[in-house]
Amino acid sequence: MIGDPPSMTDLAAQALRDMILRGELAQGERVIENQLTATLGVSRPPLREALRILHQEGLIEQVPRRGAVVRVLTLHDVYEIVTLRTTLETMAVHLGVPCRHPERLARLHEALTVWERHAAEGREDLATEDSSRFHLALIGLAGHSRLDGAYRAIALQLRMCMELNRAARSSSETLTERAARHRRLYTIIESGDTAAVLAELADPASLSFVLAYAETHPPATPESQAWLESLRGAGG
Repeated sequence: MIGDPPSMTDLAAQALRDMILRGELAQGERVIENQLTATLGVSRPPLREALRILHQEGLIEQVPRRGAVVRVLTLHDVYEIVTLRTTLETMAVHLGVPCRHPERLARLHEALTVWERHAAEGREDLATEDSSRFHLALIGLAGHSRLDGAYRAIALQLRMCMELNRAARSSSETLTERAARHRRLYTIIESGDTAAVLAELADPASLSFVLAYAETHPPATPESQAWLESLRGAGG
């Protein structure tokens, strides 16, 4: 059965997400409604509803005397997002590995296959989207809808900070190396070895983007400072 077509609000929200994730709307930049209605070809009501959705997703915030702006993610924000992701993925692995539901493993394999194809094509522009798709499928191994919802709540913010450091990440790990690392992870998941999956997820290479982010977003809290130091120590 074919679903309903997306509404103008849905289309505007997706267009705004893409603009933020591609850096066309930079962190801290004002979201000017007059410009966006012309750029996106929508009226104010669906645009304002789209802005409300992105505010709920953590991509936009309301600032006094400035209005809607693209959210600035501090290193403390990244610390909270990444440590929460680690906790959620650990729970998903404990619940979903060994995987007794072939269709869940098939979704993970499909996400990996897409990633590998894009890596072979040199599609660096799709790298964070591919990573997000794979990790959402990994969370899906647990078959736990609230766990899935909690992960989706931070997935866009995670992509946002990863996109900003795409160049730094590609210099430390190529697309094919990144895809190969996740192929190794998939193979371990397929084997059903829970402890080995958790060890692989703890690979410091998976957090290389954080070290790049810290170069332009220095830690401002004791928690983020201690976390950054622990990552630097783990990376050797």
